[in-house]
Amino acid sequence: MFLNLLFLTSALLTVGCSVAVLAVKNLMHACVFLLGALIGIAGLYATLGADFVAVTQIMVYVGGVVILMLFAVMLTGGKDHVSKTQKLKSLIPAMGNKTSYLIGCLTALVFFLTQGYLVSKLLGSIEVQKQVDTFSPTVQELGELLITNHVLPFELSSVLLLGALVGAAIIARPRKARPQYEEEAEEHH
Repeated sequence: MFLNLLFLTSALLTVGCSVAVLAVKNLMHACVFLLGALIGIAGLYATLGADFVAVTQIMVYVGGVVILMLFAVMLTGGKDHVSKTQKLKSLIPAMGNKTSYLIGCLTALVFFLTQGYLVSKLLGSIEVQKQVDTFSPTVQELGELLITNHVLPFELSSVLLLGALVGAAIIARPRKARPQYEEEAEEHH
């Protein structure tokens, strides 16, 4: 029963937030809906018995990537940024409507169900876990596979990520202004 509830709420949250990411025009709202979709995916991973992947989903994507995107949108302003004319007096005191509260409650429900399931799986205190013996912790098996059978793809992915990091640092590096006389000298040669 618990796994069915977790699956249904996770699936509803994932599909609903994914559609909302495509439908909204505000970049900040799209990031928040992406956060909800990724939490829903973590709940789906938890129902499949992939505890390591569910925790990784929450730590890396929810905890890192989406928060980084939110900071980038807030710092750069995005397309529709209004810096000094926020019109704070005209905002509704509750800062939301019924739809945003519903989505927020659904996201919180899936998040807490996922966390509760993962913690209870670690502690072994839930009755449902006794009924389902096919689920077992996957961390040890994944670790053994990564250092034995799949060591080459694992290392290649680390090199790929390192290359992406170096490329991002080069792109983000500020350009030095070249003196005008050097540019004119290059044009004559």
